[in-house]
Amino acid sequence: MKQWFIIETEKEYKEATARFEEIRESVKGSPEYKEKLLLVHLVSEYEKKQWSLPEVDPVEMIKIRMEDFGYTAADLAREYGDKGTVSKVLNYKQALSLTMIRKFSKLLRIPADALTKEYKLRA
Repeated sequence: MKQWFIIETEKEYKEATARFEEIRESVKGSPEYKEKLLLVHLVSEYEKKQWSLPEVDPVEMIKIRMEDFGYTAADLAREYGDKGTVSKVLNYKQALSLTMIRKFSKLLRIPADALTKEYKLRA
């Protein structure tokens, strides 16, 4: 098992997130589970330092992170399960649901509270 330290570079960040994805489903109490908890902390701290979130509405935040990760609306629809609803949300026709906030927060690594801010829908 690799020994982890404070993440200081983009390369280290990518290694840590890749390893997290490998052990995401690890069993509680296993060495991989403990490693996963450590990686969550290290990645979170690095992200806080690197990406202070801009003051934008939740939909714009989702769009920015989609671009960062190379995701499309179809990728979000696969995660959420309903392409029509995702399209409405991205076009400001429908508000984010709690389920969407949870799923998109995890997928796009956006703090859930950043997705709960009020924003205006368009007619």
